[in-house]
Amino acid sequence: MSGSLFDRRGHRKYLVAAERLAFVRAALGENDLIASFCLTLIVTGARISEVLALTLDRIDSPNEAIVFETLKQRESGVFRAVPVPGWLLRIICKLEAEPNGRLWPWGRTTGWKIIKSIMRKAGVVEYLCKPKALRHTFGVEAGQQGVPLNIVQRWLGHARIETTAIYAGAIGQEERNLAKRAWHSLEPAISKCPNT
Repeated sequence: MSGSLFDRRGHRKYLVAAERLAFVRAALGENDLIASFCLTLIVTGARISEVLALTLDRIDSPNEAIVFETLKQRESGVFRAVPVPGWLLRIICKLEAEPNGRLWPWGRTTGWKIIKSIMRKAGVVEYLCKPKALRHTFGVEAGQQGVPLNIVQRWLGHARIETTAIYAGAIGQEERNLAKRAWHSLEPAISKCPNT
């Protein structure tokens, strides 16, 4: 993962609150199989391969968590539990597992296409229409809501805290409020301008 929240063209790599909400609404308009897949990605920040590898026995309903195997680590068998809301667990628990035990029947390519399609339905700009944007969105949102960085690191399955720290650099409401203080003295001139 690049150490920036912006791509080479200066586009952000994460959804802002309105885009995130539009994605969730678009996902909820789909059948339970697609909706649960999309919502698991945005609610947990897990990698698409980690979500696609999920089986019913990794849904820890009593603990209100999903247990992911961290697939990017150098060793197998590294697991992490990510808390999830009860409504997501109820949607997932309605699913019937595939013969191979997995919850969703498709591979990465189809999963990628599903996410892209739902993002387009949500009106998300094209350069953000990819599963990785949902992962970045989760990291940014958790950081802006005051979740400690070490907890975000654990939930995302990062081996290094430096990787997680990039999410602290996103512009949040607190930073916007601080910037408004710097613009405050311009308000009298702007309010008299007929074009504003």
